[in-house]
Amino acid sequence: MNFSAKTASKIVGVLFILAAVTSIIGGLILYKPILNDPDYLIQGSAHANEVVLGAIMELILVVSAVGTATTMFPFLRKYNETIALWHVCFRFMEAVVITVGVISVLSLLALSQDYVAAGSPDIASYQVSGKLLKAVHDYTFLLGPNLFLGINTMMYSYIFYKSKLVPRFIPVLGLTGSALILLAAMLEMFGVIEQVSTWGAILALPIFANEMILAVWLITKGFNVSGINSSKH
Repeated sequence: MNFSAKTASKIVGVLFILAAVTSIIGGLILYKPILNDPDYLIQGSAHANEVVLGAIMELILVVSAVGTATTMFPFLRKYNETIALWHVCFRFMEAVVITVGVISVLSLLALSQDYVAAGSPDIASYQVSGKLLKAVHDYTFLLGPNLFLGINTMMYSYIFYKSKLVPRFIPVLGLTGSALILLAAMLEMFGVIEQVSTWGAILALPIFANEMILAVWLITKGFNVSGINSSKH
């Protein structure tokens, strides 16, 4: 199904906003009882509906992320088909990693429910399993919304800058934000900063601002399809 440039740009803009909203609601708010509470083996089961809703939010994030890449592909490929294809592939990789994180959280919820149903079981074995599942989620959170997000943003921002599909201040912010989120991923990987921390939020702010500004621009103004022809090689 082919969309006009105006329709496609609006779809991409809405998907960017949807991805941002669902990632915050799902990953940072609704998962709190099972990922951040010290008594997560009990609190996870007690807040099962919240955790499941958080998982649904993240699955919407997955669909939105893939949607942005596939909808932008016909426009990006006109300037650089190789990078445009890489962008789609890496966005799918990001989606797969996030999905693995969702599975780990739902598995942790099942563990919590089993712990509560068992009454007073040996907590040590449950804690070992819980720690492993939380570690899986932490690494998917590091690789998906940080590392792969930075790579993806860098690729489409580069094409946006060269093609002038959008005003250049937007991809400049995107390139800056992608570099900073990649730096955050490296610092988190080596244990210099925590994944959810003040420094992590500061380093993530430019890429968040880029996505929201880009989304609003695409919804209100759309792609400058004439720009890609003037800078096309």
